[in-house]
Amino acid sequence: MDKTSFFLAELCFRLSQCIDLTGVYTNHLINTLLQLEYDLWVVPAIEIKRSKGISRGKNDQNDAKDISLYSFRNLDKLKLFTIAGNDLQKLKLLHAEREKTLKALLLIEATNENKNFISKDILSEVLTINKVLINGIKKAIKKIENRIKEIIRVNNELHKQAELIKSVPGIGEQTCLYFIIATKGFTAFKNWRKFACYSGVVPFQYSSGSSIKGRTKVNHLADKKMKSLLQMCALTAIKYDIQIKEYYYKKKQEGKNPMLI
Repeated sequence: MDKTSFFLAELCFRLSQCIDLTGVYTNHLINTLLQLEYDLWVVPAIEIKRSKGISRGKNDQNDAKDISLYSFRNLDKLKLFTIAGNDLQKLKLLHAEREKTLKALLLIEATNENKNFISKDILSEVLTINKVLINGIKKAIKKIENRIKEIIRVNNELHKQAELIKSVPGIGEQTCLYFIIATKGFTAFKNWRKFACYSGVVPFQYSSGSSIKGRTKVNHLADKKMKSLLQMCALTAIKYDIQIKEYYYKKKQEGKNPMLI
């Protein structure tokens, strides 16, 4: 460990053992602190921001002070951070690369929409280049997917979890993978209720006294990727699982909104 990393870790430890989660930029600090065997508390930035109350202006000094004050005031909420295993970290990174590669593929394939509007002589050269790019991207996606399957296959615990997840009607390979990543191998959440809340599928009441009676609805603060995957799984289960299909149409006849069901 270099002197800069050690100094940064020691400074953070003395000021506060709580840090806000800022994605990839936090990784170096987290790894350094854990190597030094310091206890670490990682909190979403939005939670710290909303705990401050009314505030004006923003700078690094005030942010550090806010994080430190949050850690002292909310000590009862303390939950020590544990880093995911190497295989889980690899899966998370590979999944992110697959998502980016798929987006790139869609952008390049969009050029085909010009076929009916631009002359073939003008478009042919671009389509030839695109064909090479598309083939290369598809091969890269296949390579990523094979590597993901290999990591899960050789890890006994992850393999067992994957088989159990896919035994649920409607759940496929990609949803299974994201389940494992989002839950850190089913260690990040104490129970299914907390995970359902995290996924944005739990309805919350919006009311106050007798005058305000808002519609019960889900909250937008959620993992929208997980929510989208669960929705697609539910639609698939309606088609192929007899019991879920019967339940869906029964509720639909009662006048329930299809999306609510």
